[in-house]
Order: sequence, then C-alpha cells, then structure tokens
Amino acid sequence: MAIDFDLDDEIAVITINRPERRNALDAEHYEMLSEAWQRVRDDDAIRVAVITGAGDKAFCAGADIKSFVGRDVELAELWLTQKNQLLNRGLEVWKPVIAAVNGFCVGGGMTLLLATDVRVASDNAVFSLAEVKRGIIAANGGTQRIMQQMPYAIAMEMLLTGDSIDAEQAARWGLVNRVVAPDDLMATAHDYARRIGENAPLALQAAKELAIRSGDLDLSTGLRMEQLINRILHASQDTRAAKEAFAEKRKPTFKGR
Repeated sequence: MAIDFDLDDEIAVITINRPERRNALDAEHYEMLSEAWQRVRDDDAIRVAVITGAGDKAFCAGADIKSFVGRDVELAELWLTQKNQLLNRGLEVWKPVIAAVNGFCVGGGMTLLLATDVRVASDNAVFSLAEVKRGIIAANGGTQRIMQQMPYAIAMEMLLTGDSIDAEQAARWGLVNRVVAPDDLMATAHDYARRIGENAPLALQAAKELAIRSGDLDLSTGLRMEQLINRILHASQDTRAAKEAFAEKRKPTFKGR
C-alpha cells in the first residue's frame, strides 16, 4: 500500500509511502488518502491522527504532476464536489490531526499541512507553494488557509513568488509548532497525540469545530454557539466521569459519550 494506515492505542498514523517520488500523489493515491481520512472521521476507536511521509526526504511533494498533465478529464467531474474528499479539500474531520513534517512539504503537501491542527517539523524541512511557477494556483485551500494562518505579507510572498522557507522561518511565522531533529520527529508527534488523546473526545471535537467555524461567524453568534455546545457537553457521560475523577483525585476515563 502506498498509503499506510496504523492504529495503536487510539492514535492513527497515516503514512504517505512513496519516497521514490518524494511522496507525491497521483489519482490512485489521492483516492486511498481520501479513504484513510474517512476512516479517521468515522472510526470511534480513533481519537487522534498523525500524518507523515515515508523516508527522510519528504513529507509530501503534492500532486504527481506527470500523472495529471495531459490527462483527459470529463467536464462533469467539476461538479462531483464530494468525490474522493480530502482533509484539505473540505472533508470535515473534527478529530485532532497532527502533521509530522520530514523534509519537503511543497505544493499539495503544503495545502495538506494547512488543514492539520498541530505541526512538528524536522530541522531539514522545506515549505513552499510553488504552483505559480507552473502556471497554476495552490488549490485545495492553498490560497485560502494560508491567509488565515500567516501574516498577510508573508502569505502573499509565498503565494506570489513560489519561493520556499525553511523550518526555522516556518516556526517564526507560526506555521509549525515545533522544530526538532529528524530522529525526534515521530516521538514528538506521538507525544502531542498522546497528550491530546487523554482529553475528552467529544470536547476535543467540539473545540476544534467551534474554533474553525469561528472564521465564518460574528462574535455574538460564536459565543452563543459555545453556550449551546457546552450545555450539550455538560450532559455527557465524559463530563460526569471527569467530575467523579476529580473528586477521587485520579485521571478520568473518557469514552466519548
């Protein structure tokens, strides 16, 4: 399989396993990646997901251009907007997603990164949105999310020049949470996953959804949504479990109910 999927202790690890192509994705691999994201979304045994690339050279080089250039595509596919949905293309996955960036994170790899929640990069990581150098744009959220996540001038510089930044610059501008040595990358990502996964699953998903939707809501509506969701969560089994654990001075056992 070119998209590996491992599940251990409620943490799913998705690995784009095509190092000979810098983990670039053709249509077949995009379809498999879509299936992996849907499994993360739907499987109650999964609380947190980690996405990474195989090898030590690349996280993901995006679309395998050679497999797409000149390919005949039916015009009707333009309206198949839910076909093979991806995390960065609009698939709603409210479980936390952590990116472990090992090397090149460019093009579609960068737009994938922008759709994750917590990001760890090896100190040799390189980031770019170079689509304009090839006569196209950074789709699947590339022109949208980067404007929300980075300072305007820096985001526009990346979009319009197509030039790359290194891991240190990515951390400086808040694109990644931490920069570590390559040998520490997956351990650091797993540490984030473990610490996040110890929290109440329903609360995690609610917090993520509210935070992401806040960009589309005015403040008063967002505050009201918080009240409503919190009222729902107060009636959950997890909230009762947390209350009992606090009284008994122990860690709660959350079931996501």
